[in-house]
Amino acid sequence: MLNFKKSIFSYILLSIAGTVVFTNIANAETIRTKSFQIEITRHCEEGSVSCDRVVYVGKELKTGKSIFLTGKTLNNSYSYTFLGYEFRNGKYRYVISRNNSLLVYRGNKLILQEEGKIIDN
Repeated sequence: MLNFKKSIFSYILLSIAGTVVFTNIANAETIRTKSFQIEITRHCEEGSVSCDRVVYVGKELKTGKSIFLTGKTLNNSYSYTFLGYEFRNGKYRYVISRNNSLLVYRGNKLILQEEGKIIDN
């Protein structure tokens, strides 16, 4: 009987710890521009200044087509101030600025720029 109680206690403790750990790791926000809805998910600990495990899921509102990209935060190299996010897809670079604008570059040429805002899910 004692082993059974220990097992139940261990299961409950692990469940609570797992919930706390995973809640602190994934932080998501949704940004909407004129043409796109973008979900950004950071898979780093809460409070981390920089993160190189960020996921971008962008959906074109007109066609419903989606794209999945991985990327990182952009930070000032001296002050570590958050500047936004960067994602790459071949020759294309997607940037979400700290004011929630979407910028898409082909090489060094800016090919799309749209202002965005954070929306509630």
